[in-house]
Amino acid sequence: MIKTVSSILFAGLLLSLVTGCSKDAKLEERSVDFACKQENVLAPKWTCIPDIQDAYAGVGMAHKSAAGMDHMRRVAMANGRSDLAQQIESEVKDKITIYTGTTGVSASESVDKSIETVTKQVAKVNLQGSKAIDMWTAPSGAIFMLVTVSKNSANKQIKNNINTSFKNDQALWQQFKAKNALEDLEKEFPTN
Repeated sequence: MIKTVSSILFAGLLLSLVTGCSKDAKLEERSVDFACKQENVLAPKWTCIPDIQDAYAGVGMAHKSAAGMDHMRRVAMANGRSDLAQQIESEVKDKITIYTGTTGVSASESVDKSIETVTKQVAKVNLQGSKAIDMWTAPSGAIFMLVTVSKNSANKQIKNNINTSFKNDQALWQQFKAKNALEDLEKEFPTN
């Protein structure tokens, strides 16, 4: 009887030891790997997070094509420029939305229309000076291309487009309304 009890205890101890080790192994398997991977292989970090100092950066990708490498490079460059345009448009739209939200006390249709007009103008930024600065070939033959444009160059075009857009009558009316709203607010809450 004692032999049976000790065998059961020993088996239980052995089982708990094995189970405990397997749980640790499972935790190690589930650990997060922050390395950039494309097609399940390590890839340059910029293929996951394009980030270049003083530039807007985007990634374009082209699948392997029978049309050849020249065609693939053009497709990757076009996709990279599209990525750049979407980033720039989104960033400017967010900034303008925040600006109009802080200057306009009451919501009106003209605010929405002004934002829409400005973002349409900004979307026309032609990414002059954009260029490919790096390229990586994946195991499948697909290429990833890092495309950048100088923030200074793009910002000049953006400011010019915003100024042009804000010169239309609707935008001037909105600026006038925002100024009046702020003056009314100051009258209601005077400070010394």
